[in-house]
Amino acid sequence: MPYKSEYTHQKIPRELDKRVKLSLEDHKLIREEYKNSSWGVSRRLIQFILDPKKKERDLELRKLRGGSMSYYDKKKQVESSQRTRVKRRELSKQGLLI
Repeated sequence: MPYKSEYTHQKIPRELDKRVKLSLEDHKLIREEYKNSSWGVSRRLIQFILDPKKKERDLELRKLRGGSMSYYDKKKQVESSQRTRVKRRELSKQGLLI
């Protein structure tokens, strides 16, 4: 049975959300820099250029998956979702969701 906080569509305030790594100002700056670039390539390609080890790891994982286009680890995703649900439930009990 889902937690009440899951179906009431209340949100965790940004300052209490541990998943947030960049500020809203950082997001805006990144978007502007990316928008103003004239490269016309994907963010993923830029990521691979900046960190070649990520590209190598991606290629290895793709081979292991048989060439699948799935880019995430399902077990890791499930664990992350569970942690978020627990945190959301705690914040809901404290009345901190918006």
